Amino acid sequence: MTFGDLELIPLIDGYFRLDGGAMFGVVPKPLWERRAPADDRNRIQLATRPLVVRGEKTVTIDAGLGDKMDAKSVDIYAIDRRENMDVAMASAGLAAEDIDVVLASHLHFDHAGGFTIRTADGLRPRFSNARYVVRRGEWEDATHPHERNRASYLAENFVPLEAAGVMDLIDTDGPVVMPGIRVQRTGGHTMHHQIVWIESGGSTAVFAADLIPTVGHVDEPWIMGYDLYPMDTLAFKRAFVREAIDREYLIFFEHDPKIAAGYIREKDGRKYVEPTRTHRT
Repeated sequence: MTFGDLELIPLIDGYFRLDGGAMFGVVPKPLWERRAPADDRNRIQLATRPLVVRGEKTVTIDAGLGDKMDAKSVDIYAIDRRENMDVAMASAGLAAEDIDVVLASHLHFDHAGGFTIRTADGLRPRFSNARYVVRRGEWEDATHPHERNRASYLAENFVPLEAAGVMDLIDTDGPVVMPGIRVQRTGGHTMHHQIVWIESGGSTAVFAADLIPTVGHVDEPWIMGYDLYPMDTLAFKRAFVREAIDREYLIFFEHDPKIAAGYIREKDGRKYVEPTRTHRT
């Protein structure tokens, strides 16, 4: 879609499943299951939806799961990549070589798995002409994991980037990469989790990453059990959702299995998402 002077291209890098209770934290199952039915292993379906922004440069925000997961992980997470980023990019007339910048919301495997690929010569950056932009605090946490987060940080997804000399670390909020793109740390999900603001032509879009992973997480207290700092999530989300409604931001939902983007609306005190037709799959 055209967005001011930019082009926004939502992609998909397959589907996977995570435990529904973990995805909705303290919300009781009879409530969350109305929004996201669980399978016989209590898992709900999720998507991985990177977003390409084309302007002065061609940028992908996150890059999905990638194809390096072993058979055990494929079973645990029910990974289905028959629809994947390579196919989605080709449909949009893009190839991996066309990406100038890879911008990370954070480094969990379902966001950074596609940053690298495995070849006969070992691991290498998937996007051969790109710089990879990562928040410094997130890099430090990912490379020094602890018992609570190490299952989500897989070194094969990001350590080879440093060795290849293609990684740029950023320290603060603000503009990055090219005009129209800026980042903001939300904390919450991880200490240095960030969202990406896209502003052009008087309109604003936000790649919400794991602040609001699906449309089912729009309500403020619907926060993932995976969040390391849930009260930080709540504080940021409370202010952000109100602003998104009042100012009509276009929100990209990275993990929703059906809706890639839409507007958060409110009627009679109830929040809901109005999908944009061009982003519905």
